[in-house]
Amino acid sequence: MLQVRLQTGCFSKEWLDRYIRLGCARGIEQFGVVDHLYRFKECREYYEGHMLLDDSPLGRLQRAWLDQVCTYSIHDYLEGMYKAALTVPGLAVGLEVDYFPGGEKQLGALLDRWPLDFVIGSVHFHQGWGFDNPDVQQRFQDYDLSELYKNHFAVVKGAIASGLFDIIAHRDNLKVFGYRPDEAELLGSYREVAAALKAHDAATEINTGLLYRYPVKEMCPSPSFLQILFEHGVPITLSSDAHFPDDIGMHLNTAMQAAQRAGYKKVVYYKGRVRHTIPLC
Repeated sequence: MLQVRLQTGCFSKEWLDRYIRLGCARGIEQFGVVDHLYRFKECREYYEGHMLLDDSPLGRLQRAWLDQVCTYSIHDYLEGMYKAALTVPGLAVGLEVDYFPGGEKQLGALLDRWPLDFVIGSVHFHQGWGFDNPDVQQRFQDYDLSELYKNHFAVVKGAIASGLFDIIAHRDNLKVFGYRPDEAELLGSYREVAAALKAHDAATEINTGLLYRYPVKEMCPSPSFLQILFEHGVPITLSSDAHFPDDIGMHLNTAMQAAQRAGYKKVVYYKGRVRHTIPLC
C-alpha cells in the first residue's frame, strides 16, 4: 500500500477510497476530509511569519519540520478531493488551519482564494512554539501552567472572534503531553470559550486523536469541558483525527457516548460553508 501511495501521491482517488471503504465498514455515513494548511507551498509565507524559525535549537528544528511537510500544492489537494467527491455522495472538502494572533487579514485573503465546504481553525502554537511536537515537549517545564493555559485560551477566543472558521478544533489540546493545571482551575476558561463559540455561532468538535495518539490519553474536550459546551448550546461534530486510513472512526463510538452523556442529540456537518444537522445515533 505504501508503494502505491508513493506512486500515486497523497491526494489520489485510490488513497481516499481506502478511507471511505474502511469508514463505511465502520458505520460512518457522512465524511469530511481535511488536510493541514501548512502542507501547501502557497501558504508557507503565512507560517514563516508566525512560527519561531530562527537559529535557536527550537527554530532550527521547526524550520526543518516546515521544510519537510510544506511540499505540496493546494491545487493538487483540491483537484483530487473534489474529483473524488463526484463518486462519494456527500463528501465535504475542507482545511484545518492554524490560527495566529495578528494573522487574520493574511489568512482571510488566503482562504478566499479557494472553494471549500468548511474551514477548521486550530491552535497548535504558543508564541511560535509548536507545543504538540514530542521532540520539544520539555519546554512545558519552563512555564507556569496556569498562565500558559490562560494565554492559550485567549488565543482560542481570538480564533473564534476572527470569524474565519466554521469549526474550532480541539480547544484544549495544550494538554497533549499531560502538562495541565487542576481541572477545576480551568472551568472559568472553558465557560469563556463556550460563550465565545455561542456568540459567534461557531461549532466545535469531539476529537479522539489525543485519546489514541498522545500520552494524555484523553479526547478533546475533556468531559467537564464538553458538558459546559452543551450547556451553552454549542453545536458539535465528531472527528477521529485519522492521519492514516486505519485510524478512521477510531473511538468514535466512545465520542458519541460522551456526547450523549453530556446531553447532545445532534451533530453537525458542513457543505458549501453551510451548516447541516443530523441526529446523533
